[in-house]
Amino acid sequence: MLMIPVQEGLLLAAILFALGLIGLLVRRNILFILMSTEVMLNAAGLAFIVAGARWGAADGQVMFFFILALAAAEVSVGLALVLRMHHQYKSLDADLLSRMRG
Repeated sequence: MLMIPVQEGLLLAAILFALGLIGLLVRRNILFILMSTEVMLNAAGLAFIVAGARWGAADGQVMFFFILALAAAEVSVGLALVLRMHHQYKSLDADLLSRMRG
């Protein structure tokens, strides 16, 4: 079985997490914000998988399943918010959410 070095796996996870964080902070479109959140969750899952493989334990894979469940819940709530926002404002700009008071 091909073993990927731990440092390279964690470096890839860190790069993916940083890209997701940059996308989360820079983009104003709510769809890109949701996708950036997904990238960050997958980076965290990759780090759990790499750490679990390093120690030979299945804990990393179990945590990845929890992360997948969390990502599925996040997508369902996020897409509902996107649909509601598009219906009300005809735009997906996150700055318009500040008008949703009351």
